[in-house]
Amino acid sequence: MANEAARNVGPVILLGAPGAGKGTQSKAIVAHYLVPQISTGDLLREHMRRGTDLGHKVRAAMDRGDLVADELMYDMVATRLREPDCRRGFILDGFPRTSRQAEWLDAFLKKEFFENSETLQPVVIHLDVDYTQLLLRLTGRRSCPTCGRIYNVHFQPPRYDELCDLDGSKLILRDDDREEVIRQRLEEYEMQTRPVLEYYRAQGRLVSVTASRAPEEVTAQIFGVIDSHVALQAGRGTARE
Repeated sequence: MANEAARNVGPVILLGAPGAGKGTQSKAIVAHYLVPQISTGDLLREHMRRGTDLGHKVRAAMDRGDLVADELMYDMVATRLREPDCRRGFILDGFPRTSRQAEWLDAFLKKEFFENSETLQPVVIHLDVDYTQLLLRLTGRRSCPTCGRIYNVHFQPPRYDELCDLDGSKLILRDDDREEVIRQRLEEYEMQTRPVLEYYRAQGRLVSVTASRAPEEVTAQIFGVIDSHVALQAGRGTARE
């Protein structure tokens, strides 16, 4: 792990639909490469919790029922990426969500990161899971209202039907895990994020990873993509020298 803490990884942009496993894989990348995970959802909550100027503006927008403006998101992301722990690299989870945000991110990274010859270009990884598999993953989720443990009736069922293994509580289906809600979320993701995938694909920067396999197999694929990217960038740097 000491070697991982000494080398640059660069920006890792992780894309994938709800249920594709971004959270699980982000944690694996953080543990292996020792770089921070940047989640826009976490940033929003943190700024509101701390009562920053950005947090007040975000809360005001949410209280009005408005979407958080891109400009506010840009300010929060830019502020976080300027922190010292991002110098070797970072994982972006949940950003960019639109092609406009992707264009902003490219411009920001070029201006503030890539003037340093040691900084690596971003690697863009898409966790690809077919629609039916996503539905099974999301609609099969059940949670224990007492201990919070999560199950999946299709892939990780409890020992006894609909009962928690730990305390015997009746498992519940959250409202946002109902099939009609899940279908709407997936349709919205497809409409919103498809242009982002096409944006990076057109630049030859998109790498798709089959994420319907076991989590550890997906992790191994992702590590291979990142390691190959780092080696390729290092080779280009040596060639320029």
